Amino acid sequence: QVQLVESGGGLVQAGGSHTLSCAASGNIASVTALGWYRQVPGSQRELVATVTNSRVPDLADFAKGRFTISRDFTKNTVTLRLNNLKPGDTGLYFCYGNLRVHGSQSFGIYWGQGTQVTVSS
Repeated sequence: QVQLVESGGGLVQAGGSHTLSCAASGNIASVTALGWYRQVPGSQRELVATVTNSRVPDLADFAKGRFTISRDFTKNTVTLRLNNLKPGDTGLYFCYGNLRVHGSQSFGIYWGQGTQVTVSS
């Protein structure tokens, strides 16, 4: 069993900052990437930011200059710092991991349950 547990969602005013955290745990053998997706109302789930084993963060265009992502490779945690938030950033933020569990030969995508971020104008 693998669990990705997010924390840090909440209500924030436009222009403010917020931090989301995620911890992956369980029967994990190897991780190639940890990151975040989001689903804003009326849109499909989209990638926000990810850190692969290259250790180079990859951010969506809308996140560049406002969001930062960091990953702890020893603890299997990933943190998303949201700055200069806009009402359009309101949505459900999902942590994800591309990982392999013990006993498996292949990697798969695992998801957290999602955490709500609401930005008020």
